[in-house]
Amino acid sequence: MARTLSGGEQQMLVIGRSLMSKPELLLMDEPSLGLAPLMVQEIGDIVLDINNQRGSSILLVEQNAQLALRIAHRGYVMEMGNIILQGQCRELLNSEQVKKAYLS
Repeated sequence: MARTLSGGEQQMLVIGRSLMSKPELLLMDEPSLGLAPLMVQEIGDIVLDINNQRGSSILLVEQNAQLALRIAHRGYVMEMGNIILQGQCRELLNSEQVKKAYLS
């Protein structure tokens, strides 16, 4: 039963079930929410593998800016429903505004 699994195991189950349909686009809403740091790293690696190995595009919504900017190609930073920054994730990781607000 899925309800007996840990948070990380449940997240992997959700990802596995979503991959069964071989999606071209996978929408992920905060896959790291509530997970232990080691599990967050594991989820990040899985997201990268889905994109690199399966070729699926991924739209990732994530409050963990460090994780999101590490694994994504392009990022959009939103505040109060408005996009305030956008660009290549390497650029956003080096942005003083992003570092100050989200990576400290």
